[in-house]
Amino acid sequence: MKAILLDIEGTTTPITFVYDVLFPYARAHIRENLSAEDVAALRVSYETDLRNGFTPPAWSDAPVAYVEWLMDLDRKSTALKNLQGKIWLSGYQHGALCGEVYADVPHALERWRQSGIDLRIYSSGSKLAQQLLFSSTRDGDLTRFLNGYFDTTTGPKVESQSYVVISLAFGCEPADILFISDVVRELDAARSAGMATALCIRPGNPSQFPGTHRTILSFDEIQ
Repeated sequence: MKAILLDIEGTTTPITFVYDVLFPYARAHIRENLSAEDVAALRVSYETDLRNGFTPPAWSDAPVAYVEWLMDLDRKSTALKNLQGKIWLSGYQHGALCGEVYADVPHALERWRQSGIDLRIYSSGSKLAQQLLFSSTRDGDLTRFLNGYFDTTTGPKVESQSYVVISLAFGCEPADILFISDVVRELDAARSAGMATALCIRPGNPSQFPGTHRTILSFDEIQ
């Protein structure tokens, strides 16, 4: 194993932190963080939704209702994720937010890096949001252990081609990369691209049938 690719929500970080802390904070600060660039990107997303048969709320020049609609559906929209990342940046900078990871994560990241393993993150959250989370934990700045970040601009996490692209970015064979996630569909996609996989089972994660994927309860099991 030369590399490890990590999911965030339910893998390195409790689901409750995302849904009970990050998402409500973003929802409460939409309007004051909407730039013209955000509105333009959201408009493209809105038009795509209409073409695809969705029924979002009526468009407005400050499309707060549309952003809230995307959040309610937990859509992996790049326009939404970029806006959320910007909102969270302000929250982290002002001390309103602090990144949260499971207790086993900091030591595992350090141990793996000392072993020469290339560590990177793949999350539906923007690259900025990922970096903010790992740079502000109670265990300090964990980005020093991470070599790269992948988000929705790489491709959907449930499509094998996304993992082919990621393998090329790592610069090694897919079989030399271990992908750890709490979502079986993501693991299925990674395995179809040739990666090794492990299903991370954490407290509060939805119950899933792992199929033939290895299961772990802690990063301590990956030596």
